[in-house]
Amino acid sequence: MSKNYANVDFSEIIPVPCPCGMSKRAFIQESEGAVSLHVVEISINAKLHYHKNHREIYYILEGEGFLELDGEKLPVKPGSSIMINPGCRHRALGNLKVVNVSLPAFDPEDEYFD
Repeated sequence: MSKNYANVDFSEIIPVPCPCGMSKRAFIQESEGAVSLHVVEISINAKLHYHKNHREIYYILEGEGFLELDGEKLPVKPGSSIMINPGCRHRALGNLKVVNVSLPAFDPEDEYFD
């Protein structure tokens, strides 16, 4: 009998490079591509990018900096949360640790750079 839930231990997930720094990603396969949850360590100014199909929600855990959203710099700190719609050119600036929810699940084919 299969379980009607999925759980992960982020301490066991190997981080992978992303335009923002390093990301640990979970639940892509378990949700059949419907959603993914990421913990991202942003240690460099991210590369400006956008998604045609993904909506992202960022929740700032640690650090202070900015999210650049379609040319506007929005200050962020722990507790800040921002929803980024498809087509919005965005990047994080500063040293931040964030939770990122991607709907649908993250797909590297939906990451575009100008």
